[in-house]
Amino acid sequence: MSWVIRTALNRTRVPVDEVALMFTGDSIDRTSPTLRPIRSLAGRQRWRRLLFAHWTVDPDALRLVVPRELELDTLEGQAYVGIVPFEMRAVRGAYSPAALGLNFLETNLRTYVHLDGRHPGVYFLSLDASSRTAVAVARHQAGLPYYLARMSLADEAGETTARLRRMTTSAPRLHIRYQVGDWLGPSQLGTLEHFLLERYFLHVKRRGEVWTMQVHHQPYPARRAAVLEVREELFRAAGLPAAEGLPTIAHYAEGVDVEIFGPWQTNTGAC
Repeated sequence: MSWVIRTALNRTRVPVDEVALMFTGDSIDRTSPTLRPIRSLAGRQRWRRLLFAHWTVDPDALRLVVPRELELDTLEGQAYVGIVPFEMRAVRGAYSPAALGLNFLETNLRTYVHLDGRHPGVYFLSLDASSRTAVAVARHQAGLPYYLARMSLADEAGETTARLRRMTTSAPRLHIRYQVGDWLGPSQLGTLEHFLLERYFLHVKRRGEVWTMQVHHQPYPARRAAVLEVREELFRAAGLPAAEGLPTIAHYAEGVDVEIFGPWQTNTGAC
C-alpha cells in the first residue's frame, strides 16, 4: 500500500517538454491500429470521464506478470503501468439500442505490449467493474481478468475522487483524487500521450492461447491531469511492487464512443 498527498504545483517529476518527446528508431506501426478494421462488429460502448494515471515500472518486474508470448512495449527502455478509472455507458451488442445497454463504473490496471513488433496494444493486469453482469460476461466471453467491485466517482470543489474496493477475500482498494488540467487535444503520433493513450488492440491469454480484440474510436480529447492524492493496492494484487508516490504522468479525457471487434485467436509466429 502506498499513500501520498502533494499539491500539483509542487510536482516536478516530469518536465513539461517530455510530453512532446519523440520516439527514436521505433519500427512498430502505430498508425494502422487507429483505422477502423474490416472485421465483424461485436459491440458498442461509450467511455466517459477517463483518468489515465501512469507510473514507470521496472521492466523485469513487469515481465514476471505478462505472458511470455507478449513482448513488453517500452518507450526508450521504460515500461509503464496505468490505472484508469472511468464510466462505462451503453455497453451493448453490435446492433442493440443504447437504451438497453449496461451502465457501470470500471477501473483497469494495464500495461503495454506487442506481438513480435505487430499490434501494439494493452495487456490488462486486472479490471474492476461495479456490474455483476458485465464481470460475468467479460470473463466468460473474452477471458478477461474482471472482478466485481464497489466503486464511486465523485466531483467536489473542482476535484474528482475515484474509489474502489474489490469484492474478494483480499479486497484491494483504490483511492485517487485529481484535478483536470489544460487542454491538449488529440495526441500526435510520436508523443508520450500517443504512446500511452492511443491503444486500439488488447491481448489476453486464454486456455493457453493468445487472443486479440480491437477497438475503434476517435482520438481521445486529451487534457492534462494532476493527481493530488493516491492510495492504491491494485499493483500488489496483480503481482507487482506497490506504486511509488504520485503517478509519473497523468491525463484526462471526457470520453469517446467505441466500437468493439473480435476476439480472434492470434498466431504469435506470423503476421
